[in-house]
Amino acid sequence: MEHRQRTSMGNGARNGNIPQPIRREDGAGATDLGPRDVMRDCENPNMLVPPVTDNGLIPNMRFSFSDTHMQLNQGGWSREITVRELPIATTLAGVNMRLTPGGVRELHWHQQAEWAFMIMGKARIISVDTEGRNFIADVGYGDLWYFPAGLPHSIQGLEDGCEFLLVFDDGHFSDLNTLSISDWFAHTPRDVLAANFGVPEKAFEDIPKGQVYIFQDQVPGSIDSQEVQSPYGTIPLGFKHQLLAQKPIITPGGSVRIVDSSNFPISKTIAAALVEIQPGGMREMHWHPNNDEWQYYLTGQGRMTVFGGNGAARTFDYRAGDVGYVPFAYGHYIQNTGTDTLWFLEMFKSDRFADISLNQWMALTPRDLVRDNLDVGDELLNALRKEKWPVVRYPKSP
Repeated sequence: MEHRQRTSMGNGARNGNIPQPIRREDGAGATDLGPRDVMRDCENPNMLVPPVTDNGLIPNMRFSFSDTHMQLNQGGWSREITVRELPIATTLAGVNMRLTPGGVRELHWHQQAEWAFMIMGKARIISVDTEGRNFIADVGYGDLWYFPAGLPHSIQGLEDGCEFLLVFDDGHFSDLNTLSISDWFAHTPRDVLAANFGVPEKAFEDIPKGQVYIFQDQVPGSIDSQEVQSPYGTIPLGFKHQLLAQKPIITPGGSVRIVDSSNFPISKTIAAALVEIQPGGMREMHWHPNNDEWQYYLTGQGRMTVFGGNGAARTFDYRAGDVGYVPFAYGHYIQNTGTDTLWFLEMFKSDRFADISLNQWMALTPRDLVRDNLDVGDELLNALRKEKWPVVRYPKSP
């Protein structure tokens, strides 16, 4: 998987061709005389010129991390997409975070579960559960971690620092409104702190005056050098999962790696799939029968049409760094519209990954019923597959 990229200008503008909201198929539309953001129009060709099949009032289902507020700290930065930025996304929220070498996301905990994907670099994660059992592990490129709601933890960048995606099982979540050890200390009377820990009040003279959030520290030594023996042992269900080590489901056009509580047992509230779509490929037409889908685009560019029933459909363009969203049971596909491989994550507030393939459903339905329902012939009916192919390669149009 290549490192994600965002281009500042679409091909049309670079080549001197200013795109216009005129549909070639039927001539609908007219020139845009301005003022306008040509670069943004070039990045969103299917928003500027929607397919003739788009219709109705589907709400916005795309937001870019590039359009969010950056929280800058000594030791790293963070930015987030919640219902504040993407109102339709009620089930999950996402945080993109960078830690420098030695940078620390301080000791903290959440009311929500935390699921994470390491985009680049390495970090050390540390946690303790309610039984007093501790956990420490190093996570690298393509690895996941999951902390159940309420369990305290910390994250620290290793030699080259790191960047990762955090996903929380509540769309209203904000990482800046979290429960932090420094914030609690700062808002507890000194005599109470002294009584709690059995030390004089002067031991707390230099504590932070508020939430530290992210701070710069030294790169830690090896795991062995930081190991703390707990009399209760270590956490039995690991909080780390090596997603890229999984054997992928490979089909013409790409691959899929699915991770949920069946192969990452601790992950009880978030299921996910890492999808690869090669140029000329498409995540097949499908829907999810268990919950809404929250997407994060890692590399490449693509488009997705979301079908909401009663004639409503809308097409969106996506690029690396974008977040997409699909409401529960809405039909959709994701098509690679670029020349590079498209990689993205699709995530669900669920303990299991589940989808319904349009192709497979039709293949497992009596042939005559499908023919009469859609008024189609043998060419389509003979091409239907009883086996699910999450990613397909589509033929070029003549």
